[in-house]
Amino acid sequence: MDSSLTPEQNDIRAAVAKLCAKYDDDYWLKLDREGGFPEAFAKDVADGGWLGISLPEEYGGSGLGVVEAAVMMQTIAESGACFSGASAIHMNIFSPKPIAKHGTDEQKERMLTPLIGGEDRICFGVTEPNAGLDTTKIETRAERSGNQYIVNGRKIWTSVAQTATKIMLLARTTPIEKCAKPTDGMSLFYTDFDRDYIEAQVIDKMGRKAVDSNSVFIDGLPVPSQDLIGDEGKGFRYLLDGLNPERILVAAEAVGIGRIAIRRAAEYACERIVFDRPIGQNQAIQHPLAMSWCELEAANLLAFKAAQLYDEGRACGAEANAAKYLGAESAFRACERAVMTHGGMGYAKEFHVERYLREIFVARIAPVSREMILNYISERELGLPKSY
Repeated sequence: MDSSLTPEQNDIRAAVAKLCAKYDDDYWLKLDREGGFPEAFAKDVADGGWLGISLPEEYGGSGLGVVEAAVMMQTIAESGACFSGASAIHMNIFSPKPIAKHGTDEQKERMLTPLIGGEDRICFGVTEPNAGLDTTKIETRAERSGNQYIVNGRKIWTSVAQTATKIMLLARTTPIEKCAKPTDGMSLFYTDFDRDYIEAQVIDKMGRKAVDSNSVFIDGLPVPSQDLIGDEGKGFRYLLDGLNPERILVAAEAVGIGRIAIRRAAEYACERIVFDRPIGQNQAIQHPLAMSWCELEAANLLAFKAAQLYDEGRACGAEANAAKYLGAESAFRACERAVMTHGGMGYAKEFHVERYLREIFVARIAPVSREMILNYISERELGLPKSY
């Protein structure tokens, strides 16, 4: 593959970087301290048409690929917005993929157009407290009742549920014991986040305070049958159309965070004088940062290889998962090294690197753990027996 960006992709990076420059360190530090969704930033992204970067042009999108989406999301993260900025629009980028691929023309027009325009905000209702990564064990049920479904259940770690207007919801329409395969019998819906039937409770968490995470309780939610995506019972396989792009985007975002972390560390190391010399003159400072640069660039190459494979319609499961693993792990080490380079000041919020370290944990945990990725690679690429 060609690892260099095209002129058009470089234009995307430059335009997004210009947008992000309006939102400086003070903006993100304030949100980190006080919370509150980055509404002004999200509106600028929507007004610029960026939410539809990889969605069809006939519905207001740009019709570009996951490569271009990864360029955009990495640029946002690397600006210093980190996951506070990237996660604010992340769901709108990858979540609609099943609609674009499996929705009817009427659904695409009704669902994608307002999403791309920023009129709707989507949250992703898949993970459940009793299922975790074993999605086949979800307990949320959608039962047919005339021309609608009635949904009851719980979801957890649902981002932006405090302000979402729509939910991409995975629910069982057939009990697992009645299915030929555990992955059968789940259906995918895109419907209103109706707060008369849905309660979202904020989870107080370690970082990324600007983007809320929630426990979601669904009690008798009526979902019109026209909000079912594709065929009933095939929701899990439709969901997969969004999972590889999500892993790729998280990988690219993580690399962006790692890059700004080591850049800030290098700047500080050049300025900080101890024993009459800049600390950056010491190889004990230089070498860890140089190692992180190497690791991040390697992870970046794999992320964009996976994105290119996806855009070409080729299998990319191993590459997408491996990119997410390498991106998260290399960025974590970069953020840790940035804090240590700053010494005591690395622990101070005013230097920002402690925020990077707190936020990068998101990429190590979600949307799939590093251990499950290694299981996947072991089984699919190395032919080792399944361990769970």
